[in-house]
Amino acid sequence: MAGIYLHIPFCKQACHYCNFHFSTSLKQKPAFVEALLKEIELRKDYLQQEVVKTVYFGGGTPSLLSTEELTAILDQLHRHFTITADAEITLETNPDNIQQGRLQDWKKLGINRLSIGIQSFFEEDLQWMNRAHNAAEALKAVELARSTGFENLTVDLIYGTPTLSEAHWKWNVDRLIEWKIPHISCYALTVEPKTALDHLIHTGKFPNVDPQKQADHFLLLMKWLKTAGYEHYEISNFALPGHRSKHNSAYWQSEHYIGLGPSAHSFNTISRQWNIANNAIYIKEVKNGGIYWEKETLTHKDVANEYIMTALRTTEGIHYKKIASLLTTEEMNSFTQLLLSSKWKQYFIQSTERIALTDDGKLFADAISSDLFFE
Repeated sequence: MAGIYLHIPFCKQACHYCNFHFSTSLKQKPAFVEALLKEIELRKDYLQQEVVKTVYFGGGTPSLLSTEELTAILDQLHRHFTITADAEITLETNPDNIQQGRLQDWKKLGINRLSIGIQSFFEEDLQWMNRAHNAAEALKAVELARSTGFENLTVDLIYGTPTLSEAHWKWNVDRLIEWKIPHISCYALTVEPKTALDHLIHTGKFPNVDPQKQADHFLLLMKWLKTAGYEHYEISNFALPGHRSKHNSAYWQSEHYIGLGPSAHSFNTISRQWNIANNAIYIKEVKNGGIYWEKETLTHKDVANEYIMTALRTTEGIHYKKIASLLTTEEMNSFTQLLLSSKWKQYFIQSTERIALTDDGKLFADAISSDLFFE
């Protein structure tokens, strides 16, 4: 089973922290959709006839696509890929794009899961992040979605911002618990190079983030959601039983997926491929049959490192049989010895079958993974 990711590279405005590929100009949107439809046809054989169980519209803000554009894209996907009747089809949207008529259209198209980028319910946080929606729209979004029949929802929150107090952080999380949101994604604010936030901090216009505050918010988050019955199944993701993201879970389990659109990544365990992060060049090269991607052939160690990085972020952790299937006997022995001697071993939960991270260990997941990588 495989997945399809579509990167829709347009946003109403630029969030200060964002380093994803996007444009705030919609002038190229019609040409982009035309190019995307052609790319779907050009790459119809990438998954080698594997059945597709998830489709994910990400971005950017894919809810900026019109109903006609979404219809054309979904029709083209069904024309060239075998998609299961019960496939999870997710659309990312912002609260300001959620309107009754559009929700009804999305549902008719077969979109059955919404990812709502709320980030915070407080005006000062939204303004600090330069989000396009306001607090009132954030509060209304879930009610509107549910009134149209969307029950399979995931909501994004951001923590660790200078404007977010512990009391307001708890209020944000409590709202989602109260509403029984089936899936919650929470991210620590990261200052990425060359973003507006990076510039604002370096010029002294914004205060820098406080790592201790972020750690405190994360530890509180884990406690609150565990008490409320949520599974902490991946570092940033929590779900009520039966509501894990099928699409993202496939990434973490190293299943095959194809990425379509500028900057989108594809993975088939043999190679990793990524499209150019430039709308104009992507449109031109797809139209003219040119090269609009780069490709890296993966060694068995690359695949093992990918598995270490993704699996260690999940509650299931690294399964010894799986990692052993990717390594030579000598390499597996070396990996086992590294675990025994690791400076991080106090953060490991080990059994005869697998290794996972403790709650405190999740604070250092990236560093731990890096130390376990094969050169």
